Amino acid sequence: MSGEDRYYDALETRDPAAREAEQLARLPEQIANAKKNAPGWGRILGDTNPADITSRDALARLPVTRKSALIELQKTEMPFGGLTTAPANRLGRLFSSPGPIYDPEALRPDYWRFARAFYAAGFRAGDIVHNTFSYHLTPAGSMGESGAHALGCAVIPAGVGQTEQQLQVIADLKPSCYVGTPSFLRVLMEKAKETGMDASSLRRACVGGEALPPSLRSLLGDFGVQVLQLYGTADLGLIAYESEALEGLIVDEGVLIEIVRPGTGDPVPEGEVGEVVVTTFNPDYPLIRFGTGDLSAILPGISPCGRTNARIKGWMGRADQTTKVKGMFVHPGQIAQVVGRHREIKRGRLIVTGDAKGDVMTLHCEVSPVDDALADRIAETLQGITKLKGKVMLVEPGTLPNDGKVIEDARTYE
Repeated sequence: MSGEDRYYDALETRDPAAREAEQLARLPEQIANAKKNAPGWGRILGDTNPADITSRDALARLPVTRKSALIELQKTEMPFGGLTTAPANRLGRLFSSPGPIYDPEALRPDYWRFARAFYAAGFRAGDIVHNTFSYHLTPAGSMGESGAHALGCAVIPAGVGQTEQQLQVIADLKPSCYVGTPSFLRVLMEKAKETGMDASSLRRACVGGEALPPSLRSLLGDFGVQVLQLYGTADLGLIAYESEALEGLIVDEGVLIEIVRPGTGDPVPEGEVGEVVVTTFNPDYPLIRFGTGDLSAILPGISPCGRTNARIKGWMGRADQTTKVKGMFVHPGQIAQVVGRHREIKRGRLIVTGDAKGDVMTLHCEVSPVDDALADRIAETLQGITKLKGKVMLVEPGTLPNDGKVIEDARTYE
């Protein structure tokens, strides 16, 4: 690929400090738009002065609105919880994701911003794209189609299922690019090999919606398909995407990402695993500090491919680790409260063990120096907040795994 057509636009290679300054300068306008034109955001943001939100520290003081809260918000004010700046009848498409959670799409080209990810995966004008994301109620099919159209590609709206019919279409129309889940691409390629149908036109794929383990990427490569992945949600659109460097996922130019400690809105240091929180610059659905519920971490440095935006490790699990102990729910936010009340604690992790005879919860706390009296005080706080008795184990800093877990359910019932 020549230098001239390697990047989607000049935004991808700009100086990181310039990008940061430009995005932070846009925050007050976006927050003002949300407060003025979306009544739900007016309630959430309260007396926030948009003009004050010009730094990451100021942004971090705003509340996190988590995806898990959308169902109740939308029940209160159908269909979008008052979080859109236009009424439903002024939008282009209305989707229903599992929950149900209703998602809007406005009448703007490449509304979901997928074109950038597709371009990084090698899609170009004139390609035919076989889009196997679902077209039924959920937005995934529209995400793929609008991104491909923005690049000047033709689209086969394949959707899911009907494997043999899809293979006939591929053999006849010879698409060069695939969009969908990696597991369904594997189904197509293995079925083509089994039946002798020609799927050799597929050379590039941009996949999402599930994990892409190295073994599956390698297998698809053996079929002649170069596979890169993207990460997005039905609410936010594209969040990050892979480039040919295969070193993390590069954050999209249309979002601002924070990684926060699960159960809180507090940003964690670079490299530490936490929940992905995203602020978009979408004027129609201005999601501000939107908690995805997904875990990831920021990678240091910039990508070898030359794109200069921040990179994340990719999807590393779910941040909502709520579990039930002795019949009562314990939430990550409660553990964060316990940790927050004792400045000596660097990090905390509640490990729930037990068997059919009963549950035992132990809060492991990184502290220095270790102090038995402190352990007793932490245990009192733990019981006061969770209403459950638990043990406290003090460990040296750096002992706990860096995997974003605040609550680990290690129970066995065999």
